[in-house]
Amino acid sequence: MTEIYAMSQGYKYWEETLQLAAKCSWRAGPYLSQKMASNDFKDWERVFCAVENEKVVGFCTFAEKDELSEKYDFTPFIGFVFVDEQYRGKRISQLLIDKAASYAHEMGYQKIYIMSGEIGLYEKYGFVKLGDYETIYGTIDQLFVKSLNT
Repeated sequence: MTEIYAMSQGYKYWEETLQLAAKCSWRAGPYLSQKMASNDFKDWERVFCAVENEKVVGFCTFAEKDELSEKYDFTPFIGFVFVDEQYRGKRISQLLIDKAASYAHEMGYQKIYIMSGEIGLYEKYGFVKLGDYETIYGTIDQLFVKSLNT
């Protein structure tokens, strides 16, 4: 059974999640690992981890901003969604996103956003594409939104 935990620095699975991010196959993983090592998060932001049999198998973040250019004022974001390859196909990404969305709703947010180059992935989790937007890297990526009112 997969358990999802909302973490801040010092939490039981923080270091293990940091290590998974550092060595994962996704190029953004090491960036998250650095953010976690320096605790580069606001006090209300969280890293969520998915745990199976006491092993961290995936993660995502809930934060004020993501890769979206500062000229846009959308907030908050789910970011860094990653599940270890051997655990894919078990809907762990959905569990992570649902837990982060629940946390956002508890904080009073009505919407959450996610940036992604993936087509057809986040729509199945209830997100709707708003359009293509400039990122802080000077590239264009898709911006998705999900209403938390339902």
